[in-house]
Amino acid sequence: MAESEIVDADLTIDDLLPKSPESLAEEKKESGNHLYKFKNYKGALVMYNEAIQLCPENASYYGNRSACYMMLGMYKKALEDAQKSVVLDPTFTKGYIRISKCCIALGDISGGEQAVRSATELGGADCATSERRALESLRRLHEDAQRAMEAQDYRRAVFCMDRCLDYSPSSSKAKLTKAECLAMIGRCQEAQEIANDMIRQDSLDAEAIFVRGLCLYFEDKDDQAFKHFQQVLRLAPDHKKAIETYKKAKLLKQKKEEGNEAFKMGRWQQALTLYNEALTIDKNNRAVIAKLYFNKATVCAKLNQIKEAAEACTAALELDENYVKALLRRAKCYSELGDYEEAVKDYERLYKIDKSKENKILLQEAKLALKKSKRKDYYKILGVEKCASEDDIKKAYRKRALVHHPDRHAGAPDGERREQERRFKEVGEAYGVLSDPKKRARYDHGHDMDDDSGGMADIDPNVVFQTFFNRGGQHFDFQSGGGFPGSAFSFQFG
Repeated sequence: MAESEIVDADLTIDDLLPKSPESLAEEKKESGNHLYKFKNYKGALVMYNEAIQLCPENASYYGNRSACYMMLGMYKKALEDAQKSVVLDPTFTKGYIRISKCCIALGDISGGEQAVRSATELGGADCATSERRALESLRRLHEDAQRAMEAQDYRRAVFCMDRCLDYSPSSSKAKLTKAECLAMIGRCQEAQEIANDMIRQDSLDAEAIFVRGLCLYFEDKDDQAFKHFQQVLRLAPDHKKAIETYKKAKLLKQKKEEGNEAFKMGRWQQALTLYNEALTIDKNNRAVIAKLYFNKATVCAKLNQIKEAAEACTAALELDENYVKALLRRAKCYSELGDYEEAVKDYERLYKIDKSKENKILLQEAKLALKKSKRKDYYKILGVEKCASEDDIKKAYRKRALVHHPDRHAGAPDGERREQERRFKEVGEAYGVLSDPKKRARYDHGHDMDDDSGGMADIDPNVVFQTFFNRGGQHFDFQSGGGFPGSAFSFQFG
């Protein structure tokens, strides 16, 4: 028998006939289901595509391909297939459930709710319960986010959108709402990344373009921001947020530039008025508002309003904690106000940010000023200027020592007597330092006087007094009677 005549005895006549499209389509579907079961979704998708090409009017094939698209995260294509499946078979319950799942993933709450109602009508009350709960949660989260945005609680709104994205990973609305709120709290880089991703998917997405423009505006890049707002309004002329933000941005830029011009012309009060007006325009633009507060501080310093200048710097630093110019200006203001401890804190922060030689010197000088401020002011105690001559110091000591000598106040009440003793001691210390050129020099340079040999504790005010008044053979005693006018002192000269 010839080879061509050999026939498999198990074959039937049907096996020898060409297969129908329906039969081939079923084989493709079964192959796709097998691949889907083992999570080979791309392979399964190929099989479902071939099945649909063979039988384009079969609802279940579209349903299967919809499920496959969902597993691949391609929710828009999945939704199209699910919708096609129920058009072909309006009683296809799984098709409505898949529509609801796609709508949830895409953030279409109303579409999802409609699909759940259709599935429930076909499959009963227990049908699509998980989808119904997810939609209820999504609606609550969106409402909560809307209330938070109206209250300008943008951090809360970001939290709500993050929870929404757990349910709706492909929701452009949730992503862009989150991006807008991130921009409002100063996290512009994160916001821009989200907006850029959306623009790559759709270059004419007005919401994404608006968010990117908002970020540029908050980064003080006015010209670029204006171009974005203008593009949004070409795409969506009634875009309310773009209109409002564009108006604010232009007004803020105008007031800021007018203030800067007045400052350059030396019109300090006018500049201050313009900066104050600019500060009321848009509190959400943290970068520009921080700069305006610093500009205000600079003007206040020119007007000798040092306390107000420090307060303006503080407002700027609350918006930008690493604003070096504001930190430096405030430190100088604190020094001028005599608040040396706060000045040192600011210079320490400044040096931590920028460890330059100049900042190190400023910190050292501030610490020295703080050290000086905590010492007794011997010039003040004697009532002389820091440039006082030796003779001025002697005259001042003579006067103060005689006024505060304890013997003069022997009959005073205990409290007053102790106070006069304290002052007499301070006068003696002051004279002991300022009458000695070396000690005075050390004192003027901020050195600890206790570092001197013997230290301040060794200065006996009585010895200083006796030495001063007995110099050159002169001596005295305190007796009642005549002597120094207006006092109980009488002097005897040898």
